[in-house]
Amino acid sequence: MPAYTFEAIDADGKAQKGLLDADTVRAARSALRTRGLVPLKVEPTMADANAVDAPATGWWTQRVFSSTGLAVWTRQLAGLVAADLPLERALAALADEADTERQQRLVATLRAEVNAGSAFARALGQHTREFSATYTAVVAAGEQSGQLGTVLERLADDLESREALRNKLIGAALYPAIVSAVAVLIVLFLLAYVVPQVAAVFSGSQRALPLLTRVMLGISAVVREYGWLLALIAASAVGGVWWARRQPALRERLDAAWLRLPLIGRLARSYNAARFAATLAMLAGAGVPILKALQTAAETLGNRAMRADALDALVLVREGAPLASAIGGKKRFPGLVAMFARLGEQTGQLPVMLERAAKQLGEEVQRRAMQFATLLEPLLIVGMGMVVMLIVLAVLMPIIELNQLVK
Repeated sequence: MPAYTFEAIDADGKAQKGLLDADTVRAARSALRTRGLVPLKVEPTMADANAVDAPATGWWTQRVFSSTGLAVWTRQLAGLVAADLPLERALAALADEADTERQQRLVATLRAEVNAGSAFARALGQHTREFSATYTAVVAAGEQSGQLGTVLERLADDLESREALRNKLIGAALYPAIVSAVAVLIVLFLLAYVVPQVAAVFSGSQRALPLLTRVMLGISAVVREYGWLLALIAASAVGGVWWARRQPALRERLDAAWLRLPLIGRLARSYNAARFAATLAMLAGAGVPILKALQTAAETLGNRAMRADALDALVLVREGAPLASAIGGKKRFPGLVAMFARLGEQTGQLPVMLERAAKQLGEEVQRRAMQFATLLEPLLIVGMGMVVMLIVLAVLMPIIELNQLVK
């Protein structure tokens, strides 16, 4: 438990100083008031301040909960709350079972805030790095409706399904990425080391080298002499894209162009639409007002072009337009979302229909990602084999011609 130094005044007006153990500054002040003291100054000790403020690794601060860890923690909390355990005791139990000291500090801070009378959603909202606006809004709706346990279960389901979809996409892209990286390294090694050996062997020959060999020697010379410049250009291009994505207007244009790509664009549209529909379904099912739910769901979209469309749809809904027509007018969103939204509005089961839309879109994303990866893997292998074959031919052709000349 963190330690705090304090300065306070007692009932006689005398100043007192000392050391106090508490979960948070607010808890420390409450403890002082319980003793009959009026707190003037409460600060964490130097060791605790350094422990809280120090970055976890190097120059960047790692999140306390990973995506998987947050889903597991939410599931555990939902189970305790559903078992009619008071929230404060549930948080205390999770703090005792925390895997790391940072997790224990975070959960203990949440418990102290709740114990001091703060709403759980408000306590979560003070840690925006760990708990997103969607997470906080769903918890707030659960508290207001008195169904916090059920809402936390639904939130855990959403986190787990989202993490599963993300892992499948990463798994589908991992093998092609590894093959591409290995292919580039092999080709660079052959061009920078093997091909120049050919030039050294046949440098004294009076015969003209084959065209393929001369081309490879030229490419090899460019790689060896200007490799640093090519690397600098590539790094500058990556840096330029990174800078452009930090500019709101440029990033929206880049994201819009990304959506227009033949195969990847459709995959990105379906992935973002599935995330949007799932978030909106969860918020609406938890009782969050539709305008606030739309606002929060739009902010979860990673693609800025689709986020702009979602915010435009929010304006239309605020003006009285049905959700289905507002979303249907945005061509970047798949028509499946508008269709299920229309069915949900007609039947009064909007959260259920949006959840079905999210499920179908998620399954489509998984299917297309696997198809794309299955098609890309042999193409990469064949492409790498052809490049290596050309380099090997460029090396062997002068040797074959030399053997024929000797015979």
